[in-house]
Amino acid sequence: MATPKSRLGRGLGALINSGTTPPKVASPIAPKPGAGGSPQGGAGPSDSLPGYREVAVHLVEPNPYQPRKDFPEEALAELVESIRAEGLLQPIVVRNVGDRFQLIAGERRWRAFQQLRIKTIPARVMTSSDASSATLALIENLQRADLNPLEEAHGYASLIRDFDLTQDAAAQRVGKGRATVANSLRLLSLEPELQGYVGKGLLSVGHAKVLLGVENSAERLLFGRRALEQGLSVRGLEELLRHKPGGSGRKRRMPGATATTLSDIEKRLTTHLGARTTLKHSPKRGRIIIEYQGNDDLSRVLGKLGLPL
Repeated sequence: MATPKSRLGRGLGALINSGTTPPKVASPIAPKPGAGGSPQGGAGPSDSLPGYREVAVHLVEPNPYQPRKDFPEEALAELVESIRAEGLLQPIVVRNVGDRFQLIAGERRWRAFQQLRIKTIPARVMTSSDASSATLALIENLQRADLNPLEEAHGYASLIRDFDLTQDAAAQRVGKGRATVANSLRLLSLEPELQGYVGKGLLSVGHAKVLLGVENSAERLLFGRRALEQGLSVRGLEELLRHKPGGSGRKRRMPGATATTLSDIEKRLTTHLGARTTLKHSPKRGRIIIEYQGNDDLSRVLGKLGLPL
């Protein structure tokens, strides 16, 4: 019997297989700075827990596979004040790398301790490969909804590229559907300027999906800028593309059918093939465009069409 796939709802602890179940912490695991006992050294509550210990902050280094690139100062300042007032409620997760420690999860907590100039930090020390460390770092951020869409896409791309994984394998590792990973990776097909808009939240993933239906790069940039400048909704951008001069538009009417019918056909094809499918129709001719990501995905799509390689 196949082993069920892990899901993000189970929590990061359920996905870390080290033989130790993290305890539920009901009170701060690190003392408040300056309040009875020093957080800079000595035994803390975590010292008595298997796999947990106090580690020197200066011996901890960032995870090179950390998918999160943006650490807003305002949010970090709030975390600093929370730790200053209440202590640290959740230890960081690290692995041994030589005589130092490398972060797996908890970079913001570690940064906050640096700002507070606390010399040690409660940590769970575990054994982990590079691939597992990268996967767990991505999972933690996905669970916390901390990643913007481009960081998430780059995280998936890193797993696939750096550890020679297929999309299916990467999706299974993070407990996501393959289609979710594939759709996220499509964002990396956008021009860098448009990726920047999506990463900063100036354009939504919905806008990006509509723009990806524009084949010409220069046109895609033009319409992306117009959507931003005019504050267009996703539906507004679709309408703009549908009525562009000389354009075929994303949806054309077919005899006896409405744009809703065309949209429904596209959705059914996309669901059946597990790949984004676009239907371009006119009364006399049309095209069905099936998108795929790499050789493995092409082989899978061809299998769905009954045309295995």
